[in-house]
Amino acid sequence: MRLLPSAAAVAVMALTTPAFAAGQAAAPAPAPQAAPAPAQKSDSPEEVAFEAKGEAFGERMEAMAEEMQAAATQADKAKAKTDLDAIQARNQADADTFADEFLAFVVSQGAPADQMGAAAQQIKAYPAMIRAKIEEAVAAAPAGAAPAQPQ
Repeated sequence: MRLLPSAAAVAVMALTTPAFAAGQAAAPAPAPQAAPAPAQKSDSPEEVAFEAKGEAFGERMEAMAEEMQAAATQADKAKAKTDLDAIQARNQADADTFADEFLAFVVSQGAPADQMGAAAQQIKAYPAMIRAKIEEAVAAAPAGAAPAQPQ
């Protein structure tokens, strides 16, 4: 089962988006690989479907980070906070749902519920963690200069 690496990839992707690269130009998207690495055993249709869900969730978290970056860098700080609150709230339900689906799936595949419960809690925290990283980057930017916008 490749699920744990997929979950880790979601976390890494969400927390390393260009939105977090304060003061740096966004890195170009990596080139697609020619072919996926062969699995040691064939993945079940359920694993393939859940992996696709994980990739889609990661893409949504990246889009949320880009939206948060744009909101955080606006001049009106009161509006920035209101916008960030709305973006985080709108995406929290998605993170909660994915985390619950992740936990149910991995436990059904034989993973230990206690360890996977901790991973699910971390997934639920993504919107808040991403927001905190963006706010930290904006605060660290030199006065008068906003962090680079994601491309």
